[in-house]
Amino acid sequence: MTPDQAIAFVILGGTIALFIHGRLPYDLVALLSLFAAVMTGVVPAEKAFSGFSDDVVIIVAGALLVSAAVARSGAVEAAMRPLLPWMQGGPAVQVPILAAVVMVLSAVTKNVGALAIMMPVAFQLAKRTGTPASALLMPMAFAALLGGLVTLVGTSPNIIVSRLRQEITGTPFGMFDFAPVGLCIALAGLVVLALGWRLLPRGQKGGGSKDAAFTIDQYTTEARLPKDSPHAGKTVAALEALGEGAVRIAVIIRAEAHRLAPVPGRVLQAEDRLLLEGEAEDLDSFVARGGLTLEGERQKLPEDAAQVVEGVVTSESPLVGMTPAGFDLHRRSGLSLIAVSRRGQRIAEKLSDLRLRAGDVVILRGDATLMTEAMGGLRVLPLSERNVQLGRSRRGWLPPLVLAVAMALVALNWVPVAIAFFGAAVLLLALRTLTMREAYETVEWPVVVLLAALIPVSEAIRTTGGTDLVAGWLSGTAQALPPLAALALIMVIAMAVTPFLNNAATVLVMAPVGASLAQQIGLSPDPFLMAVAIGAACDFLTPIGHQCNTLVMGPGGYRFGDYWRLGLPLSVTVVLVGVPAIAFFWPLE
Repeated sequence: MTPDQAIAFVILGGTIALFIHGRLPYDLVALLSLFAAVMTGVVPAEKAFSGFSDDVVIIVAGALLVSAAVARSGAVEAAMRPLLPWMQGGPAVQVPILAAVVMVLSAVTKNVGALAIMMPVAFQLAKRTGTPASALLMPMAFAALLGGLVTLVGTSPNIIVSRLRQEITGTPFGMFDFAPVGLCIALAGLVVLALGWRLLPRGQKGGGSKDAAFTIDQYTTEARLPKDSPHAGKTVAALEALGEGAVRIAVIIRAEAHRLAPVPGRVLQAEDRLLLEGEAEDLDSFVARGGLTLEGERQKLPEDAAQVVEGVVTSESPLVGMTPAGFDLHRRSGLSLIAVSRRGQRIAEKLSDLRLRAGDVVILRGDATLMTEAMGGLRVLPLSERNVQLGRSRRGWLPPLVLAVAMALVALNWVPVAIAFFGAAVLLLALRTLTMREAYETVEWPVVVLLAALIPVSEAIRTTGGTDLVAGWLSGTAQALPPLAALALIMVIAMAVTPFLNNAATVLVMAPVGASLAQQIGLSPDPFLMAVAIGAACDFLTPIGHQCNTLVMGPGGYRFGDYWRLGLPLSVTVVLVGVPAIAFFWPLE
């Protein structure tokens, strides 16, 4: 091992360790990795920022903008309306139809955007038919990941692998080069999802009420016992009796700082703050009966002017990592945080001091005339019929048309993919289907920065011979295996690594290793690059590996350990179907 290789591996090891540790944002980790590589000379100073001009960054940003315009157009909801009468027969019918629609959407738009479009439709169906939301949402999230395998722009790993193939072989993957393998995996996955929803938890509510579809954990809300309350001086048990067992006092906060356990015999005092747990309707009734004051409600609005919306905090929301007080939620958005549900965790602090997370389910209240714009700005996805949209619906036919033209130009090799999606994004902005503010909010800048920073580091590992060294270590094992088993090994490694590294980082690290391994054992690099892309895009075992999985955790009522129930058979299916399909469409020799 040469000194440059040793330095490159130390930097790579430190980067992976920081990704797994999870305390620092992954874009900052990537920047630290680039800085270390430049300071040690592994990356020449003149190439330090070459990643920011790389075609991959342009393609990802352009695809995100076009995808957002399609999501905001309302065209998908309009296309879904004729299908709704066919989906009244329960989850056996609803799951395959919803999963198939999400797959198709995610092949041409950002996968989390496709999921966000369809979640309100799923909740509408669930309320109408009594289907548990937990039976619908995880299959839809996994379908979004599978659909992204079908086209070049369906998921970031495909775009990155295409660029690396161009470096290795001189020719990038085309728009639909992924389609034969991706379609095989997606169709097999659809069968697993159509049957496997039965493995998921059914939720905690009974099937008789109109809200039986919702499996969201109990909400926590914060209320104050007014000075003139007749319940001051009475016990916790006496106040809880008003809720008839449906509401419990979780924590008593006294004098703004002291947290007291709500033992039944404890005497309540005026101005005590109470953290209450229960379902939304029960909490509303309890607060009214007890004459309590909601702490989150910053302004009194007439009933006909106020709107209360239940929604899920998306990973793009500016609320993630912020407290309502620190974000100054009411002043900036006009909305008040009324209650929060966080799956699998009891909330024991004031809502104003609670750091919100992606996947938290929240109840917001505010002026009905401002709700649409405010929810869109906060990137909070409404869990109801789409009367509140994450943006405005303008010229609904135009974004899908522009997307179709861009994909056709790339498929016919008339225009490079970077130019096609850059041009599509600029055209949609010029036609005002997106405002410039919406465009800047839509682009996932952490992903863009991660790619731009890690591309030079990835190239340094390859140019120093590091990838050949790792491939040499693996080749000893791979040479003792049949070619199909070696291909499966690379796919499984990528699949195992991606929950910890982020799928883009996994591809940047693993794709050169896979290509080098293929060359060392005398096989074509194309199948191995394809295996890395598929493995990196298919994280079904945890809620943290992909934002689609995180997005459905709270609304679906899932716990961390629920994901492997459906995710494990789906992962096995991806390997069993994907490896032979790759070998068939992309010969190993």
